Amino acid sequence: MVRSSILLFSIVLLVACGGDSANNTTTTPPVADNPPTTTNPPTPEPVDPYQQKIQAARLLNQATFGATIKDIEYLIARGDEAWLDEQLSLTPSLHYPLVEPFIENEDFWRTYRISAWWQNTLYGEDQLRQRVAFALSEIFVVSEYNGVLFDSPQALANYYDILVKNAFSSYRHLLEEITLSPAMGVYLSMLGNEKPDIERNIRPDENYAREVMQLFSVGLVELNIDGSEKLDNSGQPIPTYDQAVIKGFAHVFTGWNFNGTTESTWYRWWQNFNLIDPMDAVTSFHDTEAKPLFSGVLLPANQTPEKDLSDALDALANHSNVPPFIAKQLIQKLITSNPTPAYVARIASVFIDNGYGERGDLAAVVKAILLDEEARSGHETAEQTFGKVREPIIRATHMWRAFDLTYLSDRIDFSWPDYFFGQAPLASPSVFNFYRPDYSPIELNSSYGLVAPELQIATESTMTNTINFFAWYGLWRHFSGDIENTDISEEDELYLDFTPEVTLAEQEGAQALLEHLNIVLTAGALNEQAITLLVNAFEENDQQDIESKIANIVFLIMSAPQYAIQR
Repeated sequence: MVRSSILLFSIVLLVACGGDSANNTTTTPPVADNPPTTTNPPTPEPVDPYQQKIQAARLLNQATFGATIKDIEYLIARGDEAWLDEQLSLTPSLHYPLVEPFIENEDFWRTYRISAWWQNTLYGEDQLRQRVAFALSEIFVVSEYNGVLFDSPQALANYYDILVKNAFSSYRHLLEEITLSPAMGVYLSMLGNEKPDIERNIRPDENYAREVMQLFSVGLVELNIDGSEKLDNSGQPIPTYDQAVIKGFAHVFTGWNFNGTTESTWYRWWQNFNLIDPMDAVTSFHDTEAKPLFSGVLLPANQTPEKDLSDALDALANHSNVPPFIAKQLIQKLITSNPTPAYVARIASVFIDNGYGERGDLAAVVKAILLDEEARSGHETAEQTFGKVREPIIRATHMWRAFDLTYLSDRIDFSWPDYFFGQAPLASPSVFNFYRPDYSPIELNSSYGLVAPELQIATESTMTNTINFFAWYGLWRHFSGDIENTDISEEDELYLDFTPEVTLAEQEGAQALLEHLNIVLTAGALNEQAITLLVNAFEENDQQDIESKIANIVFLIMSAPQYAIQR
């Protein structure tokens, strides 16, 4: 019943909208045939408050876990750049301190880590940092689907905090932090990696060497600054590395183990088992031979493991591929799946030099991504190609932020978001994330040459379950007024607070309510025809109380294609 009603509504809404965004709410004033000559400066056109709120909501939906009316009003008062500067300066909201008090509990498992993630994504003041950290978690992937890490939620919370703390630091520093993280060491088997020993048939593990290049830094093929592939004389892409380079990096990453490990305890891992502190080097297990890397880089023999590691990470961070490779993925995760080459080139240039001669300044990169002309007006200039599919879990955070999630227990107990959304923080099925940045459904790729990465997890199951989530936690779990006077009793229940929306509808009517929801939820993606359709549906519904009528409209909007696409 839910699925058929949503499909019908989506078809009607698409026809009503005609695929357009809400750009028809203002009109251009007529111009006289012969305007009088004047020496006075032109009078600036008045600011349309409605459009101003839409623009603020658009930025917030790109830079946070979902716009709220409070944040929209604050952003307008501060201005885009001042708001971003303030966000860049806020103290990080960390996850490990939220799980640490429960580590000794008998029931300590995933639920505490996921609860901490909900807490910071929904209520953290440092929304931009949290949003960028989530994007980084889908690039520098560590997953609980590893025996050791699944049983160690504190290790994953600590790893996520590395991303939170370094969301606005330098790329080079972030790369070193994740490389020495014991969670990464366990996940991609760098921890305990030994130098070659032919007699014992030991060869350095190549797992981290491959993935740090393929996924975390340079990618598979040489790139131009705009993200396009460089081609050889035969018109073929040029590989960034070969097996010899993989071998060289694998030998670099030898000799590292749990913090505090010594030569005598190398094989007694339980004596130094520590998934929190950075890994330590044990020189006797490190390969000291010369190591050829790419681009003519050769690490000389007899260097310490620390020096080899530092030089190798420098080589990675300074590779010409890194700026476009990382810049494009951050644009895709925050703004649009198909950025123009010019957009990628502009951001890659900021990555190369932040204006002060510094390379890899992630704060400058993020700010440039969000303030770029394409981010701010691409929905108007490239109507058919701009935007991205909202990740299901971010659709959930938006609903809970926009309507002030209320719960009675001491934490948010929603432990298995992957059941509904096909994703959960640090729980991807592999190091390749939930979806690839170049994924495209066949028809979209063959007909238009476009990618839609998030659609890789848009299976029949996740699409149905996501809609069911909106029904279960939105359509049927809500209140207005004083929560003490409701029938909410179960401590672990989660409810939406529609008090502001009820007040707005009662005082100003259905039209004002729909304009409010159009701003907060879709940043103006519903045009006048769609809004009229929903106003009529609201006013003609005489079977429900006003709170339930609002819940029904919210459910319809958040289940519609105009909401599913962030523009």
